[in-house]
Amino acid sequence: MNTISEILSRLVAFPTISLQSNLALLDYVESLLIPAGITVRRFAHSDGTRANLWATVGPEVDGGIILSGHSDVVPVAGQDWQFDPFVLRPDKGRLYGRGAVDMKGFVAVALHTMLKAAEQNLHRPLHLALSYDEEVGCLGVRGMIESLAQEPLRPAFCLIGEPTGMRLATGHKGKAALRACCHGQEGHSALAPEALNALHLGAAFLQRLQIRQKEFASGGARDCDYAIPYTTLHAGLMRGGEALNIVPASCEIVFEIRHIAADDPSAIVSDLRLDAEDIVAPYRDRFPGAGITIQHLSAYPGLDTAADSPIVTLIQGLLGSNLSTIKVAYGTEGGLFSQALDIPVLICGPGDMAQGHKPDEYIEVSQIEKCEQFLARLVAVLAEA
Repeated sequence: MNTISEILSRLVAFPTISLQSNLALLDYVESLLIPAGITVRRFAHSDGTRANLWATVGPEVDGGIILSGHSDVVPVAGQDWQFDPFVLRPDKGRLYGRGAVDMKGFVAVALHTMLKAAEQNLHRPLHLALSYDEEVGCLGVRGMIESLAQEPLRPAFCLIGEPTGMRLATGHKGKAALRACCHGQEGHSALAPEALNALHLGAAFLQRLQIRQKEFASGGARDCDYAIPYTTLHAGLMRGGEALNIVPASCEIVFEIRHIAADDPSAIVSDLRLDAEDIVAPYRDRFPGAGITIQHLSAYPGLDTAADSPIVTLIQGLLGSNLSTIKVAYGTEGGLFSQALDIPVLICGPGDMAQGHKPDEYIEVSQIEKCEQFLARLVAVLAEA
């Protein structure tokens, strides 16, 4: 059987950047699992270039466990790596490579665990869910989850293996990505007052985002399990204008809402639409085409599993830790699994997300080992009568 390090080395070698093909990686995964007698299914994207993979070992009964990971990684373009990011490099107790921590490290351990489980007499099944395009809004996994929701058998819970330092996380904020399109009227900059500058409309909208953010920070709902315990609004991109001597007719702002469970993102967007109308209303008599429209780009729900649920107690026991549960700042596919399958979802995986999405990404070998031991204990639970 291949070691976890060997499996991870192969996984890292596939440059499965989001929105690009992951099929070669899935071929490799199937070459490991199918000879071991593990059932494998694919759920392909409509264009056929990438797919989700669902693997099962053990009997076809209720009460199994899902190990969930994603196959895609963020780009390396523009990053200053000291070595080839798609060649796994061991050094002083660390394994370097793109995706090593986010999250091919966990996937490698999960694959090794599936192969070990195939050698045991399981009384309940172990599943592996491997998705695509997670890094761009948790887009790829949805088709697979929708299909699984139609099936009669239901797993007991899902474990998302995103990096938590092997601490147990019960939740994360939801996220909505949106675009505000500001519409003005073009003109010569020498006659700027006779035109309507879309960049100025955009600046006014950004100011309203800042005001809304201050309201959440000062008096909004709180979830103190988060480092930032309130809903946040953030503008990441602003585009507009063609030349200095042209008053721009259009401006685009891409922004996000990361919301705690107590806040409804649709209500927040409704308030922002009212703000947008307030900005442009004074200009409508002179410029009938003035407007700010808000479009949804992508969204995923938050996750909020009760910290006192039985599954939390079980996993804490298997981890061998009495540490309190945490909630993570980043998003996962966990909320989608929870909503569609109506099962509890937890997050626990090797490594530190602080090492992800940056040059010289790495995962500690000790974290890989700790995850291996934990998943072995989880499989033992499935083998109990």
